[in-house]
Amino acid sequence: MEIIIKEEFLLEKRKFLDLIEKGAVFIHPTDTIYGLGCDATNENAVQRIRSMKHRSEMPFSVIAPSKKWVFDNCEVSADGEKWLEKLPGPYTFIFRLKNKSAVAAAVNLGAETLGIRIPKHWFTDAVAELGFPVVSTSANITAEPYMTSVDDLDESIRQKVDFIIYEGEKQGRPSTIVKLFEEEVQVVER
Repeated sequence: MEIIIKEEFLLEKRKFLDLIEKGAVFIHPTDTIYGLGCDATNENAVQRIRSMKHRSEMPFSVIAPSKKWVFDNCEVSADGEKWLEKLPGPYTFIFRLKNKSAVAAAVNLGAETLGIRIPKHWFTDAVAELGFPVVSTSANITAEPYMTSVDDLDESIRQKVDFIIYEGEKQGRPSTIVKLFEEEVQVVER
């Protein structure tokens, strides 16, 4: 397991993008907290995250590579379009998924919906370059405190990730969830 900073990631970006394309599981920064990530279309990589987090239920969110990807793969209502204008930002939008093959089955566990993020953060550009969604779930064991610094990362997760992109302690909170798949929009503050 390797801990790198933003400059090292950018300097060797192709190497790290190749690792992600080959199924690496890694920790990445966002505009809110640290996320545990992988290629959201790679069933084996997603299952590795499920195992690390001890999370057999509840879907994962993904960082979408672009707003176009969201429109291509999700049902976006007029309200959804208005909310999408707030991206990039500290939100997770839950849309009805129209393309079931857009993510591995283990991401949303067969649910009809998918949580979408486009963080206001430099790492979002790397996801755009990959061209596919990346799982983005809090870097912790389910129901335990989420990672704010490398010092409070659960040791069992640290030992199982392929690399960590670290940029110091995070003071953020998990993103605000906005449910955009029902008739009425629901905002869930966390």
